[in-house]
Amino acid sequence: MTPPHLTQLAADLAEQKSAEVTDWAARIGWLVGLALFVVLVYWLMREGWKWRGTLQGDLPDLPTVPEETGPARLSMSGRYHGSTTAGQWLDRIVAHGLGTRSRAELTLTDAGLDVVRPGAADFFVPAAALREARLDKGIAGKVLTEGGLLVVTWAHGDKLIDSGFRSDRAAEHNEWVDVLNSMIKTTTTEGAER
Repeated sequence: MTPPHLTQLAADLAEQKSAEVTDWAARIGWLVGLALFVVLVYWLMREGWKWRGTLQGDLPDLPTVPEETGPARLSMSGRYHGSTTAGQWLDRIVAHGLGTRSRAELTLTDAGLDVVRPGAADFFVPAAALREARLDKGIAGKVLTEGGLLVVTWAHGDKLIDSGFRSDRAAEHNEWVDVLNSMIKTTTTEGAER
């Protein structure tokens, strides 16, 4: 004769169910759904970038480097962080490749500012188009410490553009601001005398 508590234990064990088996179809469905959502968000961001470029289609082609530029006043290697509408540090300009971040080699001559960007479109800012140089802390999604970014304001067509650069040696920024601003002042003074 079996004691009652063992009989009850045997009955309880018989009633227990095994743990549910993972529903792999549901998990795979969720993962596929999540992957499709990420792809959709990426596609929408890309389309927004292209749409912004279309809206800025009235921006004229960028000037090319003249054959004679004269000797280099300054040169710098670092990063190009983008261009925005002057005074509006979040209004990124993407037309003509100006929105693409990249490495950059800057050369300042009497003719203007030559920006060579490996892997992205190079551009040239004529000396007459330069308006201002300053140190700032951010431009279009890139925020640095105060004075960590060299921002050059220049005119292109009927638009003023701010372009942000960061040297590999940040101590060079002050010299660039001084030389650019004195060059701009000289160009403005000469233009006013004519």
